[in-house]
Amino acid sequence: MKIKLTGVIVENQDKALKFYTKILGFVKKTEIPVGNLKWITLVSFEGPDNIELALEPNENPTSKSFQQALFEQGIPPTAFAVDDIQREYERLKSWE
Repeated sequence: MKIKLTGVIVENQDKALKFYTKILGFVKKTEIPVGNLKWITLVSFEGPDNIELALEPNENPTSKSFQQALFEQGIPPTAFAVDDIQREYERLKSWE
């Protein structure tokens, strides 16, 4: 068994797509309009393209409550890994 898809709840799909692709370096795999929202998945530029990250819109009240509770408790809903954390820190800091 392996992971195929996981999601991250986002306030604004377009802003999130820009952040995850332009700043973090993910690659857009799928973007399908669904009413006024979209089904968007990304893959890592460093990993296999069969493990996808979905940018889930924060339209559901339950999602909003869940997201807020995690934030208030300081619990990260998703974790990413890099080979050189200092290099990644410097790269991300340069985007400020």
